[in-house]
Amino acid sequence: MNKNEIKALISLLDDEDLEVSEHVEGTILSLGGNIIPLLESEWERSFNPTVQHRIEELIHELQLATLMDRLQTWKNGGGVDLLEGMWIISTYLYPDQSLEELSASVDQLYYDIWTQFQDQMNPSDQIKRINSIFFGPMGFSANTKNFHSPSNSMVNVVLENRKGNPITLCVIYLLIARKLNLPLYGVNLPNLFVLTYKNDQVQFYINVFSRGIVFSKTDIDHYIAQLNIKPKDIFYQPCSNLEIIQRVLRNLLMSYEKTGEREKMTELENILRSTMDDPLS
Repeated sequence: MNKNEIKALISLLDDEDLEVSEHVEGTILSLGGNIIPLLESEWERSFNPTVQHRIEELIHELQLATLMDRLQTWKNGGGVDLLEGMWIISTYLYPDQSLEELSASVDQLYYDIWTQFQDQMNPSDQIKRINSIFFGPMGFSANTKNFHSPSNSMVNVVLENRKGNPITLCVIYLLIARKLNLPLYGVNLPNLFVLTYKNDQVQFYINVFSRGIVFSKTDIDHYIAQLNIKPKDIFYQPCSNLEIIQRVLRNLLMSYEKTGEREKMTELENILRSTMDDPLS
């Protein structure tokens, strides 16, 4: 279908015949995300509020479909690149966000720490050094004022504002640590996401949301006991990149639950479901 044919279709979006308009919308959606720039151009040219509104809805549907396709491809490829997974989620609110820009930002953070890092330091001192820079000159901190804001789950926003929720701060910290070849991993605790430093000789935990405080397995035992929850292995052991992304999606879903935005909740439930091997889980 050429450009003029697509434009002709768009002009029929306000057709009084519902069957015609629905057929037009279905045809446009079948063309995929590559048609978005043309839709945006036609939105700017149109003086018809009905057509503009329907174009906006079509663009959103196409962007959502693109997000889910990307996420499925990422998952099927093993979910190797955690930053890519976070970037895909960020396109839910920032569809024009560039993965290359995010990667450059993380690379700069890594370089700023690497220049002050020593491989021969023991694990505890390595984490102290990262903490002193990450929470010092870099200025990362917990966003306690707007804890449930959807922006806290957007890695691009947290990289820019340097404030975030536990899991997004952990992800940025983790991405830097992995570039430093440190054995750091995410850990899914109830109501909190933390990191663990784990190799054959040592394992301890890091609460990035609390300025990188280091704690032990015994501390987790006490935390679980206070919540009156039965201990599980997942509370102590590393989780996968996919599980991190699923946790971020759940946090984002909770943000919109707080504001009662049902449409966004439904969309995020569908996105989250698409990442699961068992859709009913």
